Amino acid sequence: MVDRLLGRHPAEEPAVPEDAKAQMWNRVQLARNVRRPRTLDLLAEMADEIVEIHGDRAFGDDAAMACGFARIDGRRVVFVGQQKGADTDENVRRNFGMPHPEGYRKAIRAMELAERFGLPVVTFVDVPGAHPGPESEERGIAEAIARSIGTMTRLRTPIISIITGEGGSGGAIAIAVGDVVIALENAVYAVISPEGCAAILWRTSDEAATAALAMRMSAHDQLELGVVDRVVAEPGEGAHADHAETARRLRAVIVAELDRLAPIPSDELLAARYRRYRAFGAYTEVTTPPVTPPPPRGLVDRVRDLLDPTRWLTGPSTSGSSSHDDPPAREEA
Repeated sequence: MVDRLLGRHPAEEPAVPEDAKAQMWNRVQLARNVRRPRTLDLLAEMADEIVEIHGDRAFGDDAAMACGFARIDGRRVVFVGQQKGADTDENVRRNFGMPHPEGYRKAIRAMELAERFGLPVVTFVDVPGAHPGPESEERGIAEAIARSIGTMTRLRTPIISIITGEGGSGGAIAIAVGDVVIALENAVYAVISPEGCAAILWRTSDEAATAALAMRMSAHDQLELGVVDRVVAEPGEGAHADHAETARRLRAVIVAELDRLAPIPSDELLAARYRRYRAFGAYTEVTTPPVTPPPPRGLVDRVRDLLDPTRWLTGPSTSGSSSHDDPPAREEA
């Protein structure tokens, strides 16, 4: 199927280096490591003060989305981020970091408070994808994600988005529409999970490593593509091995970006944010000269064409078939 879509013969398909697939798949596994620091873990290390808010003021509170106020190096910010659990019980309570619609509506509430009080927004993205359960569909997860994206596009305050682990699908982009997008070294960011991509293209999740490599979902690949603005190196074996050092490195980057964005007027900030996302998937428009229509044919010309004997001798003929261009029978003539 993939070959048919790309218009090539299976024998022409280039071989994918196994070491490249292994390296990419290792990145995916590091991004999914259960000991990787989550939103509240990073804030506990980098923030001087944290005040978490709860509830979307419509349905309830979603433990998979952490929102609130924090003070980072003396700078007041509003934080929004998906929150996974460190063990099975906490993962169940936090729905494995996949927010329900009320989680995204809580994020919208927090971002609107940030705009009202003139505070920058810092988001932490770590979600495999939008929650696909029936309860999410019943409560309108598509509308909640779309409204969250719309809110961020027109929010008149600086937004810094950080991909800390696995950024997947609309569940990630819902809180990742930032003026600056930062990614940790072993984070991944893609429109779909590699297993989902492999299931669509190859009808099996066994090709997930191949799909991950083809999607270029690593942080460095996303930096080359312009989706991510900056990649922060992780300490030692990875962020899961040293939460404090990872938070310290992120804190320095966040403070620098906050200072850079603070003096920019809100109108310029919105215009730059608009240009940033409009530039994704750029294409070139080619202007073609207009085609001059043929002059209209009169009745005499059409009658002459019908009476022309050579008209019936042109064009391919198929034995045993008839069409409106077949010559008339002798009786009809």
